[in-house]
Parts: sequence; structure tokens; C-alpha cells
Amino acid sequence: MRKTLISGLLAASLLFFGNAAIAQTPSSPKASIWTDPGDISSKNLLYGSGGEKDQPRPPVIFEKEDTNGSNPKFDVHDQDGTKWKVKLGVEAKPETVATRLLWAVGYFTEEAYLERELKVDGLPKNLQRGQNLVKAGEARDARLKHHPKHAEKGEEWHWRKNPFSGTRDFNGLRVMMSLINNWDVKDENNAIYQDKKSGEQLYVVTDLGASFGSIGYRLGPGRGKGDLGAYRSSKFITHVHRDYVDFSSPAHSTVIGILGIFSIPDFVTRMRLRWIGRHIPREDAKWIGGLLAQLKPAQIEDAFRSAGYSDKDVAEYSAVVEKRIADLGKL
Repeated sequence: MRKTLISGLLAASLLFFGNAAIAQTPSSPKASIWTDPGDISSKNLLYGSGGEKDQPRPPVIFEKEDTNGSNPKFDVHDQDGTKWKVKLGVEAKPETVATRLLWAVGYFTEEAYLERELKVDGLPKNLQRGQNLVKAGEARDARLKHHPKHAEKGEEWHWRKNPFSGTRDFNGLRVMMSLINNWDVKDENNAIYQDKKSGEQLYVVTDLGASFGSIGYRLGPGRGKGDLGAYRSSKFITHVHRDYVDFSSPAHSTVIGILGIFSIPDFVTRMRLRWIGRHIPREDAKWIGGLLAQLKPAQIEDAFRSAGYSDKDVAEYSAVVEKRIADLGKL
């Protein structure tokens, strides 16, 4: 009898305190990697997610140089006090285009704009990197970007393990990385943004600069980023199985042998990332292809025009993207 009473009291205590603990535990914030894009055919890809109204407002004033990453970068703020990250070099143009295509079909991106000639007040005479890309206080082909509206940048998210693994939305993002040949899909190029108003967590690919070139890392100038010839000649879909599709990008380093000895660690890293473009459910690839097919040719051209490409390059890049969208529609 005594044992029964003690057991009953213990069970009741555990139930009470357990429920209390549950009641005091805040619910997990909603996490999203994709949102319904609405009428895709009406989106303005010349200005992207920020629209024309959110462009940087001069004068733009230098704050500090950022020596992280592989491209020249520095921080500025504009007339409204909005802070921008300026990137110079080979990644500036392709990244600007990539943000527009991802945003058009519902993926979260940072707001990005490219200025062919950006006047920067207070720009140092000698930057640690990218000095050849600035002259008399002006930076050439400068990409400016900042966080999504009302959002604060948090920790990185991982391709291998995240709340969306196996979902249509996540697999569609994998296809998008292959569509644009973004081979630099390291986890450190991803970030979770916390929406300050709703508390929602937004999963974003924050560095898209290694796009529209080769399917994998290359040694030498540009390293296969923003290379029209490489993009045009690269294979998009490698295998179509009954239920799955394999894409060529991301791939391992394309230079091996004697030269490859200097990039063995990178070669191994890239090999481990190849799965992102492989074994993607066919239906999910068709789904994202259906969204992309709603883009008009003029919208795709505007995406490349936004990055300051010549009319010839706009036409040729757009033709490759349109062909890849058509290939998805045939799955």
C-alpha cells in the first residue's frame, strides 16, 4: 500500500513538473527555406528582391575593409544610413544575377545591386585587396548587398543536416545551384536570418559568387567563376533515372595531376559536395523547372542586364539558362 502511494505521488510529481517545464519552453520559431513567389511572370529581375526603391542612395561612405573570403570587400553606408557590403572582382556580376533568379522562384536572398562605377567617399588610397579595381575614389563593377529586410544574420546552416532535408523546397534549391553552376556550396556560405518582426528563421545561401562558369573549381584567374565559355559548354543534366536526376554541378576540381597537388585539400572538399547535385527526385526537379518556366525571356535577360553585362553576353548567358529550363521541362 505504501509503495503504491509513493509511486502514485512520484508519478504525479513528474507529471506536474514535466508539464510545467513544457509550458515554460518557448515554441520553436518557424523555419523557411522557400516561400510562394506569387506571379513569377510579373517580377522585376532588373532590381531583384529589394526593388528599385531599395537601391543604395549616394553619397556612399567608406567604413572599413573586410579581409575575409577570397574577394576584395569593404563596408559602406549610404545617405539613409543603410549599411552595405561591397564586393569587387570576378564574383560581383554572377552573384548579382544569381540572387535574382533564386528570388524569382521563391528562395530567400540578400538584396544585391551592381554599380558599374561606385563613388565612395573616404575610400583609402591603398586597399589591402582590390586596389587595381578602384581609381580616384571610384570602384568598378561593385556589388552592394545587405541583409533581407528586418532580419538579423545568425549561424550557418548545413546542406547535410537541416530541417528541410528531403523536402521538395530543399531539393528545388539543389537544382537551382546546378542550374547556375554554383560549385562553391560550402556550409560557411549559408546563413540563417532571424526575422525581427515575425521571429521566423530564413535559410539563405549567402554567397553565390562562384556561379555561371565551370561546374567545379579551377586553378588560375577567375577559378571558373563568371566564365561564359565554361558555362555554355558545361553539361547540365548527366543522368535521368526513373525516379531521380543527376546534375553535373557542383563537381570536383577540374584541374588535377601535377598542378592539382597544390589543391588536394580543396579537391577532397569539392568531392564531398558533389552529392548536392545528384540523386534529386525527378518530380522535385520538374517542380522547380515549372516555376522557372514562368519566367519570360525578357526577365532572364534583365537578370543579367542588372549585373552590367554587355548586350552580347546578356543574350548568350540567357540562352543557356533558357535551354536549361527547357531541359527541366522535359523530365
